[in-house]
Amino acid sequence: MYANLLPQVLQLAREAGDAILAVYNTADFNVDMKADDSPLTQADLNAHKILEPGLLALLDGVPVLSEEGKLPDWATRKTWNRYWIIDPLDGTKEFIKRNGEFTVNIALVENGEPVLGVVHVPVLDISYTGVKGGGAFKYEKGQASAIHTRKMHARNGEPVAVVASRSHGADAVDALLAKIGAQLGEVQLKNMGSSLKLCLVAEGTADIYPRLALTSEWDTAAAQAVVEAAGGQVLTEKLDVMRYNTKDDILNPFFHVIGDPSFDWKALLAN
Repeated sequence: MYANLLPQVLQLAREAGDAILAVYNTADFNVDMKADDSPLTQADLNAHKILEPGLLALLDGVPVLSEEGKLPDWATRKTWNRYWIIDPLDGTKEFIKRNGEFTVNIALVENGEPVLGVVHVPVLDISYTGVKGGGAFKYEKGQASAIHTRKMHARNGEPVAVVASRSHGADAVDALLAKIGAQLGEVQLKNMGSSLKLCLVAEGTADIYPRLALTSEWDTAAAQAVVEAAGGQVLTEKLDVMRYNTKDDILNPFFHVIGDPSFDWKALLAN
């Protein structure tokens, strides 16, 4: 069932990406600030206006939770067994900087688990998809190729590849990098914005992404579906698999995205 939805979801993500680029390619765009001091542009809103009605039409009676929509109260949300969760433009700060590191995130969550995810990168026209039981794929230049996370033993002497946020939780990440380096040898760090970081783990370009700062559930659900379908895991600081719609607020705990669950990360990651 989930795989049958993928073509339509992928098309919606691309349409939202085109709407974002229409704003991105203008000489100037207005930036407003939300109540939490996060930025908002017309591109965020235009993408939302494409995604919300499009997804509501795909599955009868399945609600959409969007960063740019109204957050229903917990009494309502806790009754949801299945729902869409979207970030129409993840990485608005990167959008404003015009560095291209922003994405469209769409996930279908069932009983707290992201079972389908699409992450679209408008500037590169690349999409990552993941479906529970159906594998993970990268769409580039009209071609789809299967992607898999990298096994630690397959590094063949290469450094441990770590991807991290450009602007959040730097001190805590530095401490973890020192710990990884002391036990596993050379570490290669790449800083990047948006949910692209999870996708690098999914495609085997990075081995781990530590996120030791706050995020919201719409920031991660789509890419978590891709990571899990590619063979990896997203674990909380307590090393439990991260799940969704389990509490009143929509903030994620700190987490680690790991490519190789068979590797003993616990000694390195456990507090």
